[in-house]
Amino acid sequence: MTAAVVAGLLAGYGIAIPVGAVGAYLVAVTARAGWRTGAGAALGVATADGVYALLAVAGGSALVPVLAPVMAPLRWASAVVLAVLAVRAGWGALAAYRTGGLASRDDGAALAPARAYLTFLGITILNPMTVVYFAALVLATGPSAPATPADRTAFVLAAVLASASWQLLLALGGTLLGRTLTSARGRLGTALASSTLIVVLAVRLVAQG
Repeated sequence: MTAAVVAGLLAGYGIAIPVGAVGAYLVAVTARAGWRTGAGAALGVATADGVYALLAVAGGSALVPVLAPVMAPLRWASAVVLAVLAVRAGWGALAAYRTGGLASRDDGAALAPARAYLTFLGITILNPMTVVYFAALVLATGPSAPATPADRTAFVLAAVLASASWQLLLALGGTLLGRTLTSARGRLGTALASSTLIVVLAVRLVAQG
């Protein structure tokens, strides 16, 4: 079981650490809305990673050919959703700045923790490459792959823990960023910069496919 836990931790960090559009959006949302919302969003991402890790150990090799035809549409859907959210956030921040609404931490674009959880769960679940990643790792380990129910459970839980710890670290970074840039102009600059970065990363998500 120890080997399964280590494999799950490595897999979870491996999929979580490369910061893409979702990670950038997580930091931006936390900077605007605060730690509780950021934590909800982080757990949403980790839950999606856990779902895909579970699917991978339950039969990832069989799922890969099933998912192949829909990967491109789902990747496009994920990129479009992220781009729309980024543009909406940037536009909202600009409008709030013009009316003086960025003087406070709540610029009207804040998500409740539960809504942030569901939003980030949905965004992350749109990326089927995650299950392909986990399936490839499981298959690559050969005979040492988690085979018993206990080992599979340990692998999935370890992957969720690794993903959650990294996403919460990103949320903490967003919280510190939001506290540092307290002026209206600083908050506007951060919002516009993060929105631009998210759009660029969303475009890369499609281009790399």
